[in-house]
Amino acid sequence: MPKNPLTMALAKVIIAAAWADGHLASDEVNSLKNILAELGQTGGSGEMALTANEWAELEIYLHSPVEAEERVRLVDDLATALRGPGDRALALAALDQVLRADRVITGEERAVADQIHAALERVDLGLLAQIGRLLRGSIRSRGPNREQYLEEFLNNRIYYAVRQRLGNTPEDDLGIPADEAHTLALAGGLLARVARVDNVVTETEFARIVDSLESGWGISHARAALVAEVALAESAADLDYFRLTKEFADAASIEERSRFIDALFAVAAADGEISSDESAEISRITASINLTHDHFVAAKRRARGA
Repeated sequence: MPKNPLTMALAKVIIAAAWADGHLASDEVNSLKNILAELGQTGGSGEMALTANEWAELEIYLHSPVEAEERVRLVDDLATALRGPGDRALALAALDQVLRADRVITGEERAVADQIHAALERVDLGLLAQIGRLLRGSIRSRGPNREQYLEEFLNNRIYYAVRQRLGNTPEDDLGIPADEAHTLALAGGLLARVARVDNVVTETEFARIVDSLESGWGISHARAALVAEVALAESAADLDYFRLTKEFADAASIEERSRFIDALFAVAAADGEISSDESAEISRITASINLTHDHFVAAKRRARGA
C-alpha cells in the first residue's frame, strides 16, 4: 500500500483526466509534477512525497490513454481515500490546475472534469460512510487495472506495449512461448536503437527490423511488423538502456546473442553503408549484452562481406 494513498489516488485521477482528449500535453505532466512536489513540501517531514516505486506506478498511467471504464475505477479509489472536506477541496483544485496547464481545455477534458467533480461532490465524508466505502471497495468487482502489468511495464516496456496493442490476450498471442516473446521484444528495442542512431528511420531500416524479428523468432510478418512499430515508438521515448541490454543478455544464449549482432549490422547496412555512429552503437550494445570485441569485429566483417 502507498504510504500516502490520497496522493497516489489523486495523481492517477489527474492523469486520467488529462488523457480525456487522447493527448497528454507536456505542460499537463509538468503541472502534475509541480502539484506532487508541493504536496511533498506541505507534508513537513515529507510524508506525502512519493517514493521511486510510487513514481513508477504513475508512469504506467502516463504511458498510454486511460479509457472511461478504468477512469471510473480510479475516481472510486480517490473517493475512498478522501478523509474530509479539505481532501476533497485539494483534489478538485489540483484537477483544475492541471487541466488549465496547457491553457487549452478541450470539450472532452471539460466533460470528464465535470464528471469527476460531480462524483467527488457526491461523496459522503461521514465516518460511517467512509467505512462503508472501504468495505465495498474490498469486495466489489474492479474495472480494468493496468497495475497488474506493472512489473512487465518496468522490465520489458516493449512487450508491455505490444500486449496492450493486442488487447492483453493470452501470453502466447505472438504465436511463440511467453519467454521467447519477452526476448523478441527486447531484441526489437535494440534493433530500433540502431535504426534511430541518426534520428531518421527509413522504410528499408524498418523492413530489415521486421525481417530480423520474423526470421529470428519464427513469428508472422504481421506480428513482426507490430513489434517493430512498437519498438521504434518506445525507443523514441525514455527506454532504460541498461535494463534493456541486461534483460536481453540474461534471456538469450551466447549463440543467440552472437547471431543477433549480425541482425544489428543488417539494420545498420540497410541504407547501403554502415556509418561510424551506427558501428559505435553496435559496439556498445555488443559489450552491454556480455559479448567480446572479437564478436563485434567478426560480425562487422561478415556485414561487409569480408
